[in-house]
Amino acid sequence: MFSLAAIPFSLEQLGVFLAGIALGALANWAIYRLAWNPRDISPWGPVPSGASPRQLLDRVPIIGWWSLRRESSEHGGGFWIRPLLIELAMGIGLVLLWWWEVEQRGLVLGQLQHILQELQFGHITVPKLAIPFTALWPTFWGHGLLITLMVAASFIDIDEKIIPDEITVPGTLLGLILATCLPMSLLPLGTFPQVPPAIGVAAPLPQIAPNLTAYVEPTTLTSPNAWPAELLPAPNWKSLAVGQFCWWLWCFALAPRIWRGRRGAWQATTVICRRVVREVCRPPLGVIAWSGAVAITAVWLWGTSVWMGLLTALVGLAMSGALVWIVRIVGSAAMGREAMGFGDVTLMMMVGTFLGWQACVIVFFVAPFAGLVGGLVQLITKRDDVIPYGPFLCLGALFVMVCWAGVWNRVAFAFQLGWLVPAVLLFCFVLLGVLLFIWQQIKRLLFG
Repeated sequence: MFSLAAIPFSLEQLGVFLAGIALGALANWAIYRLAWNPRDISPWGPVPSGASPRQLLDRVPIIGWWSLRRESSEHGGGFWIRPLLIELAMGIGLVLLWWWEVEQRGLVLGQLQHILQELQFGHITVPKLAIPFTALWPTFWGHGLLITLMVAASFIDIDEKIIPDEITVPGTLLGLILATCLPMSLLPLGTFPQVPPAIGVAAPLPQIAPNLTAYVEPTTLTSPNAWPAELLPAPNWKSLAVGQFCWWLWCFALAPRIWRGRRGAWQATTVICRRVVREVCRPPLGVIAWSGAVAITAVWLWGTSVWMGLLTALVGLAMSGALVWIVRIVGSAAMGREAMGFGDVTLMMMVGTFLGWQACVIVFFVAPFAGLVGGLVQLITKRDDVIPYGPFLCLGALFVMVCWAGVWNRVAFAFQLGWLVPAVLLFCFVLLGVLLFIWQQIKRLLFG
């Protein structure tokens, strides 16, 4: 049985723990200050009227919340428990993530050993230290930042059933920048390529066979297949067109839109297009949209590795958001009302920039299982079928992130075939519409 006591505590882990509680404090600040209805609970926010001035001790993570118990008359008894637990969980959780991803090489070793078994090497244990530290730390810190963003988004969604753009927009931009500057922050792949990859860290394995070298590569747009020539940077205009399309799809998603179909679909579409054009031509969306388009073009002109990272994140953004967007459209049509908030769409777009589209397809199938359990419990106990779906998407993303080696070993063949994933998704969308329609009828019969 797994035990925390079995993990030797090191100076590195102490530093990671301190970073974790600091990220937890940042998440708490976002939960209370970036919500639709901001609250003066965070020690880094404004002091509530009638409360004593905040002291330095109040701003120390974990400990400060114990000190802030004195504000229970303003915020309610026990208000300090949840933020204290969030910071503590972030500290401990980040240490566990460091132990698993960096010290145990948990995201890579399983993949390499799986490939060696397929190559008839038998049950061989790949030495952990053979995988360089430089192949691991970018992924770990990328995941730490993503978890922080998901924690903030999830608790705001639980509190208010809304996911604010103030979380997802900076998070998406951060994911794009990280994938561009540090492509190794994407989910790792353990490979044995015949030629060195454009992006990757070598891991020589002379203990297993002479001249045998593994590589840790990022999961790129076309993984597990090779990167095609037509998606290389300048002068390949096709790759730039793909990147710009994904970017402007995100900008379109951010623009305020209301579908008014009383005068017909053509009139409603025209009104939306005019509104979107107006929004992208003025701040703040216009500043983000046009500066981003210029930056994408600059990276396209820059070089191969940075472009591969950025294009992977952009397609991850578009594909991940499109999956939830389609579910939202199908579900709303089947149920006759809004089936999912648009914040879930922008949330998955953010997650897609960090994890890539392949991982988010898996999240798409994993998250409903957790959502089904939570929805049934809420329906039975509160007779309320409106659940915040964002936390379940985040739980699915966390599961895929931590269990990446085992997950990828089982599903890589589907992405290699190419046609199988779109076919399965199409079938699932049709089935979803039918099942939601049937469920809506059952609910009306049972609950009126």
